[in-house]
Amino acid sequence: MSDKTLGLLLLIGSVVGILLYGWLVFLSPWSFLVIQITAFAGIALLLGILAWIGYTLASTPPPEPIPGLEQLESQQTGTQEEKKQ
Repeated sequence: MSDKTLGLLLLIGSVVGILLYGWLVFLSPWSFLVIQITAFAGIALLLGILAWIGYTLASTPPPEPIPGLEQLESQQTGTQEEKKQ
């Protein structure tokens, strides 16, 4: 399947989805339920991403210190102080 065909299918599918969602929200008898489901899905997605970030931060070990980095930082700080004077 070429990129243009895939792009056209995505465009058509998106427009159909927008029209269907608009009908469900504004014209169908289930509009309140559709809005509730949409709000729940949006909040669940947001909180799921935050949970994933929290899990990644909690389960990733800290990086090993780079040997000699402290000496390099102190040398850079010393040269910066000399330039200020």
